[in-house]
Amino acid sequence: MQAINPATEEKLEAYQDHSDAQMTQKLEAAHEAHLVWKKTTFGHRSKLMKEAARILREKKKDLAVLMTREMGKPVNDGEEEAEKCARVCDYYADNAEKFLSNENIISDASNSYVSHQPLGIVFAIMPWNFPFWQVLRFAAPGLMAGNAGILKHAPNVPGCAQAIEDIFLEAGFPDHLFTNLFIDTDQAARVIEHPLVRAVTLTGSTRAGKAVAKKAGEYLKKVVLELGGSDPYIILEDADLDEAVKMCATSRLINNGQSCISAKRFIVPQSIKTDFERLLVESMSSYKMGDPMEQDTQLGTMAREDLRDELAKQVDDSVAKGAKCLLGGKVPEGKGFYYPATVLSDVKRGMPAFDEELFGPVASIISVKNEEEAIAVANDSIYGLGAAIFSKDVKKAEKIAAEQLEAGACFLNSFVKSDPRLPFGGIKESGYGRELSHHGIKEFVNIKTVYVK
Repeated sequence: MQAINPATEEKLEAYQDHSDAQMTQKLEAAHEAHLVWKKTTFGHRSKLMKEAARILREKKKDLAVLMTREMGKPVNDGEEEAEKCARVCDYYADNAEKFLSNENIISDASNSYVSHQPLGIVFAIMPWNFPFWQVLRFAAPGLMAGNAGILKHAPNVPGCAQAIEDIFLEAGFPDHLFTNLFIDTDQAARVIEHPLVRAVTLTGSTRAGKAVAKKAGEYLKKVVLELGGSDPYIILEDADLDEAVKMCATSRLINNGQSCISAKRFIVPQSIKTDFERLLVESMSSYKMGDPMEQDTQLGTMAREDLRDELAKQVDDSVAKGAKCLLGGKVPEGKGFYYPATVLSDVKRGMPAFDEELFGPVASIISVKNEEEAIAVANDSIYGLGAAIFSKDVKKAEKIAAEQLEAGACFLNSFVKSDPRLPFGGIKESGYGRELSHHGIKEFVNIKTVYVK
């Protein structure tokens, strides 16, 4: 496997693919490591996980450069990602024992309770957009619960994949407990089939999620899926428009717009549409696009040429169907897989900018007559990952967020983000299951009833 620097188009270090025989050997070694690891104390696991957090912080500048070179993330964002990974390691090091402690239940038994036992090998298929965070948010709770981890990372971030395995080894985790595999899609299917693999987690596209769910279902493997999203942001008439636009632009351009939970559809009443358009164009045009290695760059490159070209086609098709391009919308000349901050207005059903996920720095503005139509439009999507609503009437907006928006996470007067303390995941074609919080660590344990008469 070989990454290509998306800013310079140069080929980076190549990594040797694993053969089927090597893959099987690594699965067997991971299982043996798990059999020993599951007998360790939470105190021992916590000590090692704290050390992993320390290493992540110590090496965050180097890790950020690695992320930037392989997938184009602005280097400052990479440092923030490494720090966030350290926080999730600390969080589960501090809380795993509490989350997985026995739960006493009153029944007709002399004593009855629920215990939480590790499953074994959890196979993770992870994406490139947050190449460390996506992995650590499965690995930290999984290892603290007593499981082993096998990683198939995206092929364009092989160095990041290897670096994660190296961090766990440096922190003192047993050999083979967390293992990176350089394998292709067909081999990944065979990993799911393997009897030593007990569960699967995937973050990626809806198409990939359906394929993994089908294979996991065929072999009765537990699976958690965090898939695509087309998050709606509703701006009500009474919203603080300046603050709302700031949140909207920040969310839309995080990670060069390549985030499943970034703002994608901006739903505004006709009465404030003109002001919202003006402010959003001003805000998004102020972001500096350039070399992601430069400290002042806010908008780097897209991760791959094919992804950039697909986004450009979605924008062009939307404009051809009647959307108005208020900003950007053209592939710049020169090297690198750059795409500018883009604002589309008058977006309607039947356009890619309405119906599909635009995985890049493109904002879709949809105008509505009233609050009821705004909610209906927000829910008019195959996706249900995140949603946000902006209003000074907090009580009314909270009721809409809590009861009427179809999403796994609904934020009020802020942009949607993941936090180790809060459960994360979606509904509809955004997937099922939860990561993070106490919910996430309980996805991959045997929730066992113990009944004593």
